[in-house]
Amino acid sequence: MAEIKVPELAESITEGTIAQWLKKPGDTVEKGEYIVELETDKVNVEVISEESGVITELKANEGDTVEVGQVIAVVEEGAAAPAPAPQEPKAEEPKEAPKAEAPKQEVKQESAAIKDDGPKERPIASPAARKLAREKGIDLSQVPTIDPLGRVRKQDVEYFANQPKAEAKPAPAVSQAAPQQNTAAVQDEKPVVRERMSRRRQTIAKRLVEVTNTAAMLTTFNEVDMTAVMDLRKRYKEKFIQEYDVRLGFMSFFTKAVVAALKKYPYVNAEIQGDEILLKKYYDIGVAVSTDDGLIVPVVRDCDRKNFAEIERDIADLAEKARNKKLSLNDLQGGTFTITNGGVFGSLMSTPIINGNQVGILGMHTIQLRPVAIDKDRIENRPMMYIALSYDHRIIDGRDAVGFLKTVKELLENPESLLLEG
Repeated sequence: MAEIKVPELAESITEGTIAQWLKKPGDTVEKGEYIVELETDKVNVEVISEESGVITELKANEGDTVEVGQVIAVVEEGAAAPAPAPQEPKAEEPKEAPKAEAPKQEVKQESAAIKDDGPKERPIASPAARKLAREKGIDLSQVPTIDPLGRVRKQDVEYFANQPKAEAKPAPAVSQAAPQQNTAAVQDEKPVVRERMSRRRQTIAKRLVEVTNTAAMLTTFNEVDMTAVMDLRKRYKEKFIQEYDVRLGFMSFFTKAVVAALKKYPYVNAEIQGDEILLKKYYDIGVAVSTDDGLIVPVVRDCDRKNFAEIERDIADLAEKARNKKLSLNDLQGGTFTITNGGVFGSLMSTPIINGNQVGILGMHTIQLRPVAIDKDRIENRPMMYIALSYDHRIIDGRDAVGFLKTVKELLENPESLLLEG
């Protein structure tokens, strides 16, 4: 017999939530095969079986919170799946002999009912589709899909959920994981939907409140004329892709500008530990990525030692891993400064919240054509972007904050200097 326990996750993570069981009691499992998906504060982790055999018991339900080291399942080595109990008719046949066709029809209906109560084959679905289905209380086996392989996608679940009730199939029976499902209610004849927050969303909410309660956070603004960056990208776009096999985006320009500004203003790359200030002489830049589960900030390491192509490649790889839930805990830990781009959603201006123990975060925004005074006689429409620096005023003075943001602006408006640097 082998006990499946919640593994060590990370130094700061002591518990997780059962997101979904990939096996059920009676299923055969091979050594090294995934049996359960855990949702932690930062990433989803799939737990493997250390022994081949048969799952004989699950000790936690989907939606349950479990701690590191807790036994959550039992595998019996070489055990056979339990034989199904003999099925008995739900009702005795009448003693009086009915007409010839009546009992056949009744038995046939009863057999169909027994068949419907049996286990159903697990549908093929993406992790995002399974999560959304759990939240909305939808049986994936009832969701139609146009995927040629029969894989249920998130958009299939969204479409099914938005169908009028008259067209939707009957909802599945409530399982033990019911607290995760949406429950519709009517209060004072007003329709509402109650939705349980995911573990990750709860953690994001908790940490954002902690930051706003503990840091003396202020935000300063500036604006950047993006003409030079856009012209440079246009000139080198094709050559860059041919040489490095990666697209030259805006993020590498901003990352290199931030690193240069951090070197000039080192307290923006620091951390408060008790009554001490930890000045970091390395530049691991967090890049905020939007996913179905919320905002995640993977970290690009050693940005001062990387060129534009290496930074662009790292950002693309981390974003892909984030959207496919393949990030490791190491991908998310140890950032010294964060860049977030609300402009991809159309945000014109915002005040980003500092990430974790860091003391600064740069907010990028949408590029918008605005009339700009070139000199006292000329006005031109230029592609302008508002940028924002939120900072911890406990160790960063206004002079350094404004100087940092002004440095970023000047470097972006003269991007050749960044290319020469890296």
